[in-house]
Order: sequence, then structure tokens, then C-alpha cells
Amino acid sequence: MAGPELPAALACVFAAARAGRPVLVTDPDGTGPGPADLPPQLPAGTFLVVITSGTSGHPRPVLRTAASWTSSFAPFSALTGIGPRDRVLLTGPLHATMHLFAAVHALAVGAHLIDDPATATATHLVPSRIGALLDELAPDAPLRTLVVAGSALPDRLAERAVARGLAVTEYYGAAELSFVAARRIPGPLGPFPGAQVQVRDGVVWVRSPFLSLGYPPGVAGPFRRDEQGFATVGDLAAPDGDGLRIRGRGDAAITTGGATVLVEDVEDALLQLPGVAAVAVVGTPHPRLGQLVTAVLEPAPGGDLSSIRTAAQAVLRAQSRPRRWLLADRLPRTGGGKVARHRVAAALAALDQGDPPPARAPILRPLPSSR
Repeated sequence: MAGPELPAALACVFAAARAGRPVLVTDPDGTGPGPADLPPQLPAGTFLVVITSGTSGHPRPVLRTAASWTSSFAPFSALTGIGPRDRVLLTGPLHATMHLFAAVHALAVGAHLIDDPATATATHLVPSRIGALLDELAPDAPLRTLVVAGSALPDRLAERAVARGLAVTEYYGAAELSFVAARRIPGPLGPFPGAQVQVRDGVVWVRSPFLSLGYPPGVAGPFRRDEQGFATVGDLAAPDGDGLRIRGRGDAAITTGGATVLVEDVEDALLQLPGVAAVAVVGTPHPRLGQLVTAVLEPAPGGDLSSIRTAAQAVLRAQSRPRRWLLADRLPRTGGGKVARHRVAAALAALDQGDPPPARAPILRPLPSSR
């Protein structure tokens, strides 16, 4: 939601909060859960019902209290420097929680919310939007702050933004968990202020005042909370120097030739390579190996991907290297701007079975062989 509907939508959120009435924030295209999917009575204190991004194909409603967001405003401002003098650029729809938070936080701290990149001083965006934004900025543009989330920030984009003189904050979270970890580039990823983070058997657990209430009764999902108040959605992490490296959802894995490959590890490595604007890595059936590591690439404008296979050998271990490569002019996105990996997988399945492509599926073609 943007344009003339935006002020009315935000006014609705604030008015409902003042009246103690829950607000359902859902995708206007009708593909996610709606009012009919919710129980008649929601838990006491429910302020927002937001929908998970659906990157894996299963968007779920998540219940939030007002305090689970408002208690993060002060530490978020301290971390990013966003305050009342800023003009915050909105770069995505309000049904995506990172953009709704960006809007509500900006107004709560007295900043202006705008849609003009040329006059913005700060913005929240997913990594795939950074390149185009920097390309469009005039040399004297007032932009000074980037807040990045939604997927891992490639080093090449972070370095380009810093070279432009921007202060870059990257954070990791989930609709169910809110803020978990954050960093100011080039520092390490550590616990978000006010959050206690544990890594248990490679899985991230967090305890903080920012946690959601979970799902409505009858809705299943990965969110779990233990008796100590720590919660998880099953995301994996590993030590990385003085900080953490988030490795993605544990159920987003490919089993190939007896090895387990985490798709986000492969995607993060490929996104570091020149010429790659976006990528989706999925497992496709193979009679001998079980699954093939399959990469579908969206080229950057003017990018040359003819040597991508060779370049991948330098950044990926043998079992993690894609054995099948395809191109798409544009990969499908969720409402929040993340690559919709499940839609890529559905398009690949239809291609392999000789079926018509699903609605809104990307057009896939083989990656040409290296010259």
C-alpha cells in the first residue's frame, strides 16, 4: 500500500491502537490469511495481526502486542540514528512488517515519512533494492542512513553504500521474534539491544520484550517458546569471529548425494559474485543423488554471467555448488521484497514435468555455457 491510501491506512493503525482494537495487516491481493481465517476471539492485548512473508510458501498470521513494537523504538533509534529531523523513505508495502515498522517508528519519533528518494535522509529496504537506489541518487542527495533487512546483505553492496558515505545498519529478525540481532557495518552481527540470544545446537533462540504472542489458536508453525521465555522459529546460526552468521531456516535444506546443503548459504555466496542481482536456490529431483542443487539467477543490468560456474567454484564447497543453472529476467518477490523461493520451485517442477507454468511464474531458461 502506498500513494494516497497510505495516510488513511496508518491513521487506522494508530486509531485502532488507541481504541484497543486489533488491526489485521494483510496482502491486498488476497493470497494470505484474511479475517475469515482468524478465531472470533483473539488473546488479550493483541494489537496487530501481521502475516509472515511467505518466502517458503506458507504465510501465517502472527499476533503482536503494542509493547512488542513500541519497546523497540528507543533502542532502534539509538542503533540507527533515525530521529525527528529525518525524512524516511518508504520502499515497500505496509503489509510487509519491515515496512510497516519503518512507517510506524518514523511517525512515533517525529520523523517525516516520504516517497521521494531525492529528498530522503534515511530508508529501510531489502538488499535487492540497494543497487538501484544508489544508481538513482544525485551526488548531493541528503540520504545518510540505510537500514537493511529481509535477507543477507552482500559485501559488495555494503561496501558500495559505505563508499557513498552512508551509515548502514543491518538487522536480522522474524515476524514472530521481531529484532534478534543487528550490526552497524562493518561491525559484527550481535544481539539487538535488549535481546538475549542463545545458539543451541546451531539453532537461534532469543528472549526479549519484542517477542510476538505467537500464532492464533489452531495455526501451526515453527514458532516455539520454552519455559525460560526464549523463542525460536528454527533459524540456524554459527559463530563468526566476534559475532554470529545467520544461516537461514533449517527446513530450507537440500539433501544431495548424502550431504545436507543449506540453500541460504549457497544464495549468500552467489550474491557476492559480480553480475548477480538476485538468486533462488532450490532442490530439484534427481534419480541418483536425491536432489540437485539448482540455482536460478536474475542478472544485474549489464551483468555478465558467462563465467558464473567458474566463479562459484572459488566460493562454494563441492557439495554446495549448483549442478543446474537457469536464468530468469526477474525472480518473483514476496510483498516485502524477498525472493519467493517457493514460486521458483513450483515453476521448476512444472518445467520438468512438461506442465504449463503456474500463474505469475518466472520464465526460466538455461544459463549459457561458459565461453
